Amino acid sequence: MIEPAPPHAEGVGLPWDVAVDDAVAVLAAARMEYGDTFTVRSGDDTYLFIFSPQGVTNFYGLSEGDASKGVADYLMLRRKLPDEMFVGRRTLPHELFSRDRTLGYLADLDGALEATIDELGSEGDIDLFALGRRIGQRVGLVSWGGPGAATGDRFQRLAAAFEVLDGSDAFVHPDSMAAVDASDKAAERAALEIVVSEITEGIEMLPDADTDGHPTFRSIVNAWSDQPDDWAARGVALDVALVHIASMSNLVAAIGWFLVDLLDHPDLLAEVREGNDGNEGHRGTTERAALESIRLAQRSIISRHVLKPLSLDVGDAVYEVGRGVTIATLLPLTNTEAPGHGEFRPDRWRGRRLADVSDLGSRELVTAFGHGSHTCPAQPFSLAAMVRTAQRLFGAYDIRPGWTERPTPVPAQIGGVARAGGPCEAHYVRRH
Repeated sequence: MIEPAPPHAEGVGLPWDVAVDDAVAVLAAARMEYGDTFTVRSGDDTYLFIFSPQGVTNFYGLSEGDASKGVADYLMLRRKLPDEMFVGRRTLPHELFSRDRTLGYLADLDGALEATIDELGSEGDIDLFALGRRIGQRVGLVSWGGPGAATGDRFQRLAAAFEVLDGSDAFVHPDSMAAVDASDKAAERAALEIVVSEITEGIEMLPDADTDGHPTFRSIVNAWSDQPDDWAARGVALDVALVHIASMSNLVAAIGWFLVDLLDHPDLLAEVREGNDGNEGHRGTTERAALESIRLAQRSIISRHVLKPLSLDVGDAVYEVGRGVTIATLLPLTNTEAPGHGEFRPDRWRGRRLADVSDLGSRELVTAFGHGSHTCPAQPFSLAAMVRTAQRLFGAYDIRPGWTERPTPVPAQIGGVARAGGPCEAHYVRRH
């Protein structure tokens, strides 16, 4: 399947298949032993890991038709999510982040933040990652969940269902996927039916809603207008579910780390409170800090499933890679290995690019949102959401961290933005 045969990491497994205490550390050790190019067997699959500068550059240059990110993502997420979520979708997440729609989502975010502050009240204790999830659930559901999805009991039911129906578990808790498979995804299927029921109610409410309201939800509903009502309602609900899961799961974790990083850097926090986030034409302090938080919090395995035989030049060899192989690299290693890149330093960014790549063998070795055609389409929204969330929360509250040592990621996680491996509680008091 791969010629010439690269070194094979004997005894190394991925956490979907074998017990792994720390997935990133295991692959880092394999790299130390086998070099920048090696293979790993995972069940019936072969992973070709690449870390050399030229190899990573050429990896990002692979076309979707030859080596698919979409297929690789699907193969990961289907470990957790019911298969029917991926069949026959008429609205896909990447279609929903045009500039005009992003502006609408940011208006929704402002409303979600106000609702969150109302819930928090004047003083209390909160887990910062739970807070990030709450904000993300609400802004997603108000943006594309339809009438009433982001308020009251319906919001509580939908938020609880999406906590169960969280595709990121496939890479955050890969060690739990065997149990999910053994149950035939029973809990996930039950949660999906709750989502279908609640979204169907939103469709029924739509004719009575403000005709200018819920434009994204209306577009999803309209995409199914040629189908019988029951079939259409289910199709709309599954579209909403996939959009919500794909768009929010990493953002909510990124918000959590951003709040942690700001609390760890009081001078930067003071600038955020002052609203020193730049102006048109200049990306400011707060956005650079958000990019840096994401860069350091990455636990992503970036992978491409090979659909057609291809050649991959990694610098010291050219490999002929056959269909069915998954080519991958690992951001927590490449993002932090250059001198000084293990430190939180927002000034390394100019706009949304690194200001200086002279100490990197390739600019593609370091990223927050990806490179080239597979740059995350939600990048503008995600950064704006992080900036507005931090400014609104820290403008409203003095927040004191409850931890004595910095929170650490879930050790088994291999993919996405890190989730905290334990509680991350803080005390907040409304500012006067």
